[in-house]
Amino acid sequence: MAVLLPILNGIKINTEMSKAKDIKEDIIEEQVEVTTNEETAEVEELSTEDRLNKELGQEKDKFLRLFAEFENYKKRTSKERVELFKTAGKDVMVSMLPVLDDFERALLHIEDDKEAEELRKGVVLIYQKLLNTLSQKGLAAMEVNKGDVFDSEIHQAITQVPAPSKDLKGKIIDVVEKGYTLGETVIRFPKVVIGQ
Repeated sequence: MAVLLPILNGIKINTEMSKAKDIKEDIIEEQVEVTTNEETAEVEELSTEDRLNKELGQEKDKFLRLFAEFENYKKRTSKERVELFKTAGKDVMVSMLPVLDDFERALLHIEDDKEAEELRKGVVLIYQKLLNTLSQKGLAAMEVNKGDVFDSEIHQAITQVPAPSKDLKGKIIDVVEKGYTLGETVIRFPKVVIGQ
């Protein structure tokens, strides 16, 4: 038994050493787990922080886009409002243009009649009043003269006739109907005859 005692003690020591080794390994594993858990928690916190920063950036972007869209809307509507005020009477002005044309034709015929001087003065006075009133509202006659170069952007050609001279080819020979603008908008293009 005396021989067995040191062996048993050796086994007992080996067992205790083995247990201590297992305990040591368990402690190391727990430390590794705790460290891993702390790192994971930090990563989760960082990812949560990153996620929140990303969401904040997206919301800021949405806000900026919405704000820019609203600013564009305000500019567009104010511009449309200004244009509406400038051309509010467009329909009335367009319907008054034939009256102006009739006045001009009447003035041409009255000038030939010397006996109707008082009538001519009255018609001229009414014509001037009407023309001044319409011009105060933004109506302006387009300046087109015989011999001007024809431009399809601002003139409406109603016919072509042989040019009386070479220098009138492609130019305006006669103005049949005046053109008018309301503000910057052309409400009637001048009707012209051009030389061929």
